[in-house]
Amino acid sequence: MKDNFSDHSKAYAQFRPHYPDDLFVYLLSLVKEKSRAWDCGTGNGQIAGVLSAHFSDVYATDISSQQLEQAVQKPNLHYSVQPAEKTTFPDHEFNLVTVAQAIHWFRFEDFYAEVKRVLKPGGLFAVIGYGLVQTEPALQKIIDHFYTKIIGSYWDAERHYIDEGYQTIPFPFAEINTPIFEMAFHWNFEQLIGYLGTWSAVRHYRKQNNEDPVLLIKEQLADAWIDSASFSFPLFLRIGY
Repeated sequence: MKDNFSDHSKAYAQFRPHYPDDLFVYLLSLVKEKSRAWDCGTGNGQIAGVLSAHFSDVYATDISSQQLEQAVQKPNLHYSVQPAEKTTFPDHEFNLVTVAQAIHWFRFEDFYAEVKRVLKPGGLFAVIGYGLVQTEPALQKIIDHFYTKIIGSYWDAERHYIDEGYQTIPFPFAEINTPIFEMAFHWNFEQLIGYLGTWSAVRHYRKQNNEDPVLLIKEQLADAWIDSASFSFPLFLRIGY
């Protein structure tokens, strides 16, 4: 698995968007027993932190120790550095396994075998993700150009799974039809700039060109800025058992 986020784990924790409450209400309504959950590819523990309020114990894993150092802390939340495809968890351990905005980095076949191994009978598996930020037309035009033209060639190949809304990932589970969700925010200018800076393609651009590509559009974004600008992300949700 690639590690594209360790070197800016603080910015990732500060600027990445948060999932909406109604998503968790829906997901938790499908889980009958709430003993133990595993959040895989947890990053800064955003999903795991929410789950910890509903499960007796939550286990959260990531390959980045730097990400876990920034993660939310709860008494019943247990972090460990482990790959998604091979963990030390016992068989049939979890009522729920989640992976948010990370599955496109995994080796699908190996990861799915691990999910099936650790899920309890009747347990649920949930894949969560979100697409390109959407906003006011003038800002959107700049962001779209930045995404496709300026840093387009710097995205990892796996990014296409997100562009395709996770509909093209293999999913060898009995799938449940889910409602449509989105994340919606009002950001200030600094939050938008901070969020763009967390993109993995921006990191690759910086490393290869020794300059920050966000600075190439910062002035344009400032000129197009609207204080009342709203931002949203389309959410992807695939749930199976």
